[in-house]
Amino acid sequence: MPRRREVKKREILSDPKYHEALIAKFMNGIMRRGKKSLAESIFYHALDIIKDRTHQDPIKTFNQAMDNVKPLIEVRPRRVGGATYQVPVEVRPSRKIALSIRWIIGYAKQRSEKKMEEKLAGELIDAANNRGAAIKKKEDTHKMAEANKAFAHYRW
Repeated sequence: MPRRREVKKREILSDPKYHEALIAKFMNGIMRRGKKSLAESIFYHALDIIKDRTHQDPIKTFNQAMDNVKPLIEVRPRRVGGATYQVPVEVRPSRKIALSIRWIIGYAKQRSEKKMEEKLAGELIDAANNRGAAIKKKEDTHKMAEANKAFAHYRW
């Protein structure tokens, strides 16, 4: 939190193939050490694998997966009188996207397939069908918020 002025949000350019900003943001999440062309090839190959496996539009599958993984509510720690409570709060729209990207990519890396393209395609297909590790993470987050509903009055 800067003290002087508000930090401006950077504009993310859309991806070259499908012209969607969400895809460009997702590829930036895949990217490591500035190797954007490698991230693009991983993502586009994953979309080709999705098209082969599901025989559906891979962009619709990707968008469905992102929508299914976005959390609605999460818990934030709040210190009141020496005790720390886990207070459930709604998730901002930009954070919803960031969390879903992080969860999908993180759990794709943990899968057992050989190549990252296959791992990512598998996780996106599972997320689009409401199963898989990223969906479980979302459900666990919602359960935690539901369990701590009694502390909702500490919301700020």
